[in-house]
Amino acid sequence: MPPRTTDSTPERRDDDRAPSTGPEPETAGEREGGAAAGAGAGSGKGGDGTSGARPAEPGAGDTAPTPSPAGGDGDEAGEGGDDTDQRVAAMRRAADGGRRWRALHLAGCAVLLAVAVTGGAVAVGGGQDGGTGVDAVSAAGALSPGDLARGDLDAGIASLQKHLRAQPRDFGGWSTLGVAYVEQARTKGDPSRYPQAERALRRSLDLEPGNDQALAGQAALAAARHDFPGALNHADRALKQNPYNERALCTRIDALVELGRYDDAAKAADTADDRRPGVPVFTRYAYVHELRGDVRTARSVLERALGSASAPADVAYVATSLGQLAWNQGEYKTALGHYARALAADDAYLPALEGRARAQAASGDRAAAVAGLEQVVARFPLPGPLVALGELYEDRGADGDRAKAGDQYALVDAWTALARAGGANTDLETALAAADHGDKKEALRSARAEWDRRHSVHTADALAWALHVNGRDEEALPYARRATATGYRNAVFLYHRGVIERATGDERGARTHLKAALDLNPGFSPLGAREARTALKDLEGNR
Repeated sequence: MPPRTTDSTPERRDDDRAPSTGPEPETAGEREGGAAAGAGAGSGKGGDGTSGARPAEPGAGDTAPTPSPAGGDGDEAGEGGDDTDQRVAAMRRAADGGRRWRALHLAGCAVLLAVAVTGGAVAVGGGQDGGTGVDAVSAAGALSPGDLARGDLDAGIASLQKHLRAQPRDFGGWSTLGVAYVEQARTKGDPSRYPQAERALRRSLDLEPGNDQALAGQAALAAARHDFPGALNHADRALKQNPYNERALCTRIDALVELGRYDDAAKAADTADDRRPGVPVFTRYAYVHELRGDVRTARSVLERALGSASAPADVAYVATSLGQLAWNQGEYKTALGHYARALAADDAYLPALEGRARAQAASGDRAAAVAGLEQVVARFPLPGPLVALGELYEDRGADGDRAKAGDQYALVDAWTALARAGGANTDLETALAAADHGDKKEALRSARAEWDRRHSVHTADALAWALHVNGRDEEALPYARRATATGYRNAVFLYHRGVIERATGDERGARTHLKAALDLNPGFSPLGAREARTALKDLEGNR
């Protein structure tokens, strides 16, 4: 899988049980305003969709590893499937237009996708209630994020909307709706929900200023938009109100990780483990250790978390995290076993489907990998799986495969336009995709902009590679070294460093790091691994 950033890292689940009580009635005019605002805005491993790939966590905040609560469609119940189909179709139409008019497509796509995805959407609208799922909502407070995470998200959202129409002063209900929209953006690859989340969370705070649920929701939203300083600020504010708010504790770890403050992230993980031990915290604790190269501890913590998981959403999430960890170490058979466990718990779990396809590709089962990724991007066209599928097409090289690959890369541009329209920062995704499959100058611009905001190992690697593809290897080398300095065992980082060292004349370093990349994870990328083997063979021949 690609590097597990909070962008693309799986979402964690938040079972925060802070009390929820009521908001204020919404007028018909406010509903219409909400619909208009939703239609005009659109908006990323670890993810993310984002850049990296951590499994999507059942319900907590969002980012690529940030907590993210349950989310449904956010519109009226029963419209979810249609919205998703419209979004995918719109993205594909926009991407097709982009191939014909690349110089103009970004601005046009943003408008087209935003309107297509959010047309008719309302934060809490009138109309049919629909859906089965969770019908009954307590008059004292709406569904908690944890309840939404464990059930049918679309039905839960519909039920929550029904409740808020009857009890519009339920500030807890509004905060839950806000984080549900954040989760929906992640699970459906639909960042147009971010503006709706922002409005719902603001309503909660208008009704009950300073309530920790909404502040924690704002932290999750900021992290989802890759505003990590903002996420840290909102999380700290929430924790001042309630030091045990699980979502805030988890988002704080995520923000510190994404800012490259790994020592602080480790301390935050210890604090969260003391206050709210559980699956959301355990998975983050493991990731902090993985980033420092301590794979043994990361695996042990995740195995204990899986042993304690009971809800299908938790089982799918943790098993997928273990699958990604194993894949990163080149342990494909083990990874496939974990993904099978995840899919037994939830056969539609996107991160597990994507992870299984990547492990199949690395194991040599390209046909299954292509079929699996086609299934993923047919419903969820996010940057990570789109690029992976495009590279598999390129590697296969059958008639029409080059054009098919181009289609996937064009869809990345379309998704980026939608995300930016919704206020999300997509510079890391842009840099990663464009460096190999797009505008190299744009890749460098985006990588520099992201580095100015945060100094994580992932941004260091992205900047190093963007400098390399622009022929600036001497500048790239310090960033490539920084990306590998924590001990994080990532074959892509090692490959990039080896290529850059070769370009600067350091053949010994190049051999060391190219060999290390292939020893660690020989199937890390269909195209990158092939290029690494070719470069290493050339270097060995020159000795």
